[in-house]
Amino acid sequence: MIAWQEGNAEKLPFEDNSFNAYTIAFGIRNCTHIDKVLEEAYRVLQPGGRFIALNLVMWKILKLNGYMISTVFKTTDFGQWKPYQYLVESIRQFPNQENFKLMIEEAGFRQVISRISL
Repeated sequence: MIAWQEGNAEKLPFEDNSFNAYTIAFGIRNCTHIDKVLEEAYRVLQPGGRFIALNLVMWKILKLNGYMISTVFKTTDFGQWKPYQYLVESIRQFPNQENFKLMIEEAGFRQVISRISL
């Protein structure tokens, strides 16, 4: 059974070892404390559970796209630029693929596999 739950990823309202899978797609880079999010994911997963994070990982391309996005918003009449600046900043500040993998391992996960799919 799949049940959607809205909540704070840094402090999940679930018991330890509650789930056999935890997924997050394009959201972890918007969290303030990625390390806390990963620790919570580990806490609520049952032993042997799966953590799956879908993120954009092509770091240099993301930086370029972030620059292009900011240029488009700044040079066109889309309205306010400030509300969208977080997109560019979250891209710039998110760890690269290898560092993100290390963060996942530091949270307690083992057998971490990182894949790039285009």
